[in-house]
Amino acid sequence: KLFTGNGGTQAVTGVGFQPDWVWLKSRSVADSPILFDAVRGVTKRIMSNSTGAETTEAQEVQSFDSNGFTVGSSDNANRNNATMVGWNWKANGAGSSNTAGSLNSTVSVNQTAGFSIVKYTAGGSSAVSTIGHGLNAVPKMIIVKGTDANSSPDQWMVYHEALGNTKRIKLNSTDGPATGSGYWNNTTPTSSLFTVGSSSEGNSANGVYIAYCFAEKTGYSKFGKLISNGNDNGTFTYTGFAPKLVMLKPNVSDAWSHWYMFDTARDTNLNDKPLYANLATQEAYYGGSPATNYAQIDILSNGFKIRRDNNWGGGSSGRELIYMAFGQSLVGSNNVPCT
Repeated sequence: KLFTGNGGTQAVTGVGFQPDWVWLKSRSVADSPILFDAVRGVTKRIMSNSTGAETTEAQEVQSFDSNGFTVGSSDNANRNNATMVGWNWKANGAGSSNTAGSLNSTVSVNQTAGFSIVKYTAGGSSAVSTIGHGLNAVPKMIIVKGTDANSSPDQWMVYHEALGNTKRIKLNSTDGPATGSGYWNNTTPTSSLFTVGSSSEGNSANGVYIAYCFAEKTGYSKFGKLISNGNDNGTFTYTGFAPKLVMLKPNVSDAWSHWYMFDTARDTNLNDKPLYANLATQEAYYGGSPATNYAQIDILSNGFKIRRDNNWGGGSSGRELIYMAFGQSLVGSNNVPCT
């Protein structure tokens, strides 16, 4: 959802549902990307480019509404005349108790869309733990962040099926995957549980964590990896639907290995206006300079295609990238996906 900030209070409408997870980013100003969800509470902010703990921000997202959300006067959420984008997901409100794992969790889940928000408190010994996610399907991607003083400052720990259960990658960083049993205990998630090892990134003693979990749904979401070929006629990735949002991350550690975010609300084709989960920089900029010489994709009716032979992560030959892609919302009384 696109909107322009007014520096006061603004009800942003037209989302089409009451969101339970809102991820906001300024397009025109270098403000941090900010995330809010219904499980932690509407005014509780975390930032995807920061290791910092959750803070309470009364003037950022103030309510989740029936057709969108309301923002206050904060520059991060509603800077006057700034162009903004909000990515919105529907779960199931504040959630309910889940006792499936060794740690109890609070889970807000939308099984139809393959999305759940999970809050849990680690045990006192940082022992290997299991947590219920409520999806009734195996998650392909899990994003975990510590939110309090016992778990922060710490990284955003990401599980992706294409990397496997021995590796994690960080949402707030250009780092490549790291290997270790402390992240997921070398254990693949099941249809009811995911496992965290002894690492403080997901299981620090008495730390409070939030996890965003995604299962794959035909015609709506896809999670995988691709190998770039270094050509303007780049690698095509089949999703089986027309993506609305694509996020790409090269699996290496260098200055170009950002979490690139493309969507069809801000740009269609050729889509060369990335935002970045791990940076505050404005749209189509990197490090304060226009980034028009790299980071370009085509978003197509059945997938997406890397464009531009250059030194960004997708344009370099032989690079592996992981991705997450979402299409149009599920519609109809029988939840038929929009293929």
